[in-house]
Amino acid sequence: MGRLEGKVVFITGAARGQGRSHAVRMASEGAAIVAVDICEQIPTVFYPMSTKEDLAETASLVAAVGGRIITAVADVRDRNSLEEAYQNGIREFGHVDTVLPNAGIMPVLQQGSQEQAWHDAIATMLTGVWHTIEVCLPGMIERDKGGSILITSSSAGIGSLALNTLPGQVAYNAAKHGVVGMMRLYASQLAKNLIRVNTVHPGGTDTPMVVNEGYQAFAAEFPDIAGSANFRKPMPVGLNDPADISNAMVFLASDEARYITGVTLPVDGGYLNR
Repeated sequence: MGRLEGKVVFITGAARGQGRSHAVRMASEGAAIVAVDICEQIPTVFYPMSTKEDLAETASLVAAVGGRIITAVADVRDRNSLEEAYQNGIREFGHVDTVLPNAGIMPVLQQGSQEQAWHDAIATMLTGVWHTIEVCLPGMIERDKGGSILITSSSAGIGSLALNTLPGQVAYNAAKHGVVGMMRLYASQLAKNLIRVNTVHPGGTDTPMVVNEGYQAFAAEFPDIAGSANFRKPMPVGLNDPADISNAMVFLASDEARYITGVTLPVDGGYLNR
């Protein structure tokens, strides 16, 4: 029996990257998956974002490990579309045990007018996290079986990610810090319901958000910023494999972590402990 047998996990940003990895890993442990992604480009984001084909590939990979999954195209900035995705999951699986607000963007390298990048980053990674939790939470409380909320933050949510001071970069840091405050409030308020709330803080991870032509060109042009010791991990390792983050998510979602709530868990090779 898997560590998440019988659980249903609602994951945003599931079409690729960390979200896909979490979906497949959790399915391999017995969870059913509700996989949500925007599957379109946000103009302020400098790298290509996910597609419907990417989300379909996530579904195929979950099925390949014997998992059950439904997918939905929804924008976390739009609570109504998230509500529809959630209701589809309830019709299919009956309940949600674990909420994983994972959708994220990095609109940090655009030049020129950047005010919209601020709004897109905050709407996706702060308001979008709140939307995701609030859509799923009433049903979790009513079911009265406890549960887990696992928010994807970042090393930038405890320290900082200091590429520049463009509005998108400032908003990225602000959002990743903001969800920590959100987590602490929910953890306190939901403890009586046995709903545990934690944030996970990855360091640089091998996903399309980081591994793309735009970022590599920026790193080559500004090695003193993107390639400096400020972004190296004390452990002799490179980028995290998304599976490293997924392993932490599985643990926190499982009954093995039943007394763990209100925690900020770095998975970063020691980046924050320098």
